[in-house]
Amino acid sequence: MDWNAVLAPAAVACCLLAGAGAPVSAMQPGVDQGAMPMGQRSADAHFIAMMIPHHEGAIAMAELALQRSRRAEIRGLAERIRSSQSLENAQMRRWYRQWFGSEVPRWSRAGMGSGMGMPGFGTSLEALRTAANVDRVFLKQMIAHHRMGVMMASHAQWGTVHPELRELEAAMVRVQSQEIDQMARWYQQWYGATSR
Repeated sequence: MDWNAVLAPAAVACCLLAGAGAPVSAMQPGVDQGAMPMGQRSADAHFIAMMIPHHEGAIAMAELALQRSRRAEIRGLAERIRSSQSLENAQMRRWYRQWFGSEVPRWSRAGMGSGMGMPGFGTSLEALRTAANVDRVFLKQMIAHHRMGVMMASHAQWGTVHPELRELEAAMVRVQSQEIDQMARWYQQWYGATSR
């Protein structure tokens, strides 16, 4: 049994939900605590603070694929990922400043698996940099990375207060699920195996 596939989603769900009940003062010292109920404020803040570094990991992978891929399909997908997730990060940063009165806190790169998501979830920039078959490694890693993103955004919708953030989370689930399906089809077509 692949324990990473079993335990990683549970770990992320716990991380996402752990911030939901934290006092606002614990999340952002000096921010007006009366502006929004404590649990509501921190759930949205926590999601944004976790999703931005997750997106940064996908953007870094996409940039490597743009440099090294031999397939036009992969380069096209990598450009769409880089563009859409860069725009989403910029929007989430604007919302964070507007809603919480400060910049998004930075996560430790060691704690976020070098910006790739939860440690041990099968993504590595170094593996992508040195891969003999970069397209195959990119597909395997981006499918795993997107699955984590879909799970994070799906779970976050339960506690999200701001409707515009909930719409973005739903769009992330929809778009990344479509991209997972496309990548899985390419993997099967090009390599004759499933990407699991």
